[in-house]
Amino acid sequence: MAESLSAAVAILKKNKLKLTKQRHALLEFLLTNQGHYTDVVTVDAFMRTEFPGMSHNTVYRNLKEFEEVGIVEQNTEQERARVKYQCDFHHQHHHHFICQNCGKVIELQMCPMDFFTAQLPGCEIAGHSFELYGLCAECKAAGVTEAALVKN
Repeated sequence: MAESLSAAVAILKKNKLKLTKQRHALLEFLLTNQGHYTDVVTVDAFMRTEFPGMSHNTVYRNLKEFEEVGIVEQNTEQERARVKYQCDFHHQHHHHFICQNCGKVIELQMCPMDFFTAQLPGCEIAGHSFELYGLCAECKAAGVTEAALVKN
């Protein structure tokens, strides 16, 4: 955890962003939950509990700045913004498998764009987003089924 925190602090300094006590607390919270996406509302509630005078705008602005410099990743599920600590500072372009039961995030080691690019001759792809959803090995071994997920 200390190594990851050091990497994030170095990124902040490189981008001329100060390491305030609030940003330090935010980084530690994200690191504690680094294996999962966390709802931005949950992050906001934590930060406002730790720093009662902190505004919603400050929390969201810091998360946006962290995303812009590559410290956090953001995605949206069912119209809810979620963030997680960057899992790989050396390969920021990557994709995930996300367990629909426990929320565990597993980094995928390849990008499928070559497959799609080959099917779109003459087209210019401007960007993409790719995530796989399902049950992680632990949840599957515990007997969780896709049918149970639909009921939740």
